[in-house]
Amino acid sequence: MEEMFELGTVSCPSGTLVLIDGGHLGLWSGNRSPADIDPAALGIEDAAMAADVAGAIDFVVTGPDASEAVLTFDRQPGSRLHDIPASKTAEFEAAFAEHCRSVGLDARLEALPVREAHALRAIRTGEEGGGSFSMFGVPVVAVGGVPRDRPLPVLATRVDYGDGVGECWSEISIRMSEGQVASSVSLGDIGVDWARVLFGDVDALNLWQHDEPVDGLADVAFWGAAADEAATTFAAPELGEPGEDGVRGWTGLPVSEAMDRALALSRWKDESGRRMAVDFRPHSHHWQIMREVRASPVEAGSVELGDARVLCAMTSWGDGFFPVTAELDPSGDLLAVRVRFADAP
Repeated sequence: MEEMFELGTVSCPSGTLVLIDGGHLGLWSGNRSPADIDPAALGIEDAAMAADVAGAIDFVVTGPDASEAVLTFDRQPGSRLHDIPASKTAEFEAAFAEHCRSVGLDARLEALPVREAHALRAIRTGEEGGGSFSMFGVPVVAVGGVPRDRPLPVLATRVDYGDGVGECWSEISIRMSEGQVASSVSLGDIGVDWARVLFGDVDALNLWQHDEPVDGLADVAFWGAAADEAATTFAAPELGEPGEDGVRGWTGLPVSEAMDRALALSRWKDESGRRMAVDFRPHSHHWQIMREVRASPVEAGSVELGDARVLCAMTSWGDGFFPVTAELDPSGDLLAVRVRFADAP
């Protein structure tokens, strides 16, 4: 049997809504070129590879058959091809040209003089009718025409999938308006690597501080088999955060002090292979919203960014590629946006 829950609300004063893995917002370039993002944030430590990624190129497809060429080439979602590493551009252009020749399409790649900022990708995608685009290889969904003047409820449907799975979300939806659904349009997939989906106004995401604390403070948390021993060794109390029973640590420390304590804990557990997780938590927007998520019985949380409210929810299924659809009324106006995780059994 299905049960429906309200996870909270979002507000979207820009009219463009972005659906993104909340754990990847440290990669969001806002209105800057993605070349400004440190490749280390992508897990790239090799200097040559980092330079290759930093020097990547975006392409726009031109010609009478441009739309069909992008679709059938099937390398990335969306109408443009983003973040092609510098060393691969010649090979990529040749592959695209060969594809167009083989299927008889008249289309060409043209390199953009400056890589398209992530916020501009989202706005353009929304203006083109909504859909998915690539952010460093991760599919992100954007949709335009979202009501600007009111909070929008975010609803989740929970289903019991039986032995081995249990109760999980079948979908999460944002309701824009009431009305008769006349059609459902695919917006592509959202890629999730951090088991969470964030719904946010495109302009609000430009204000997001993923790792940098907004107040200069940080927490340190630890848990696991060696947690009691560590608590005695380091004189650490219960963390005292809602939804984190049994977690030890300290809250509201200056960042430098918190970092020192986290490093000391990590060295201590690594010296003898003790089993324990250590988490350094700067008071960023990501920390704020995940603090609410951990305390919430429905694993959802919100944060205010400028004039907008963004909401993050755990998928309950972990990671994956999840389809997003837009529901339209007979006039083509937007009624809802849905993220589908699984069909009901």
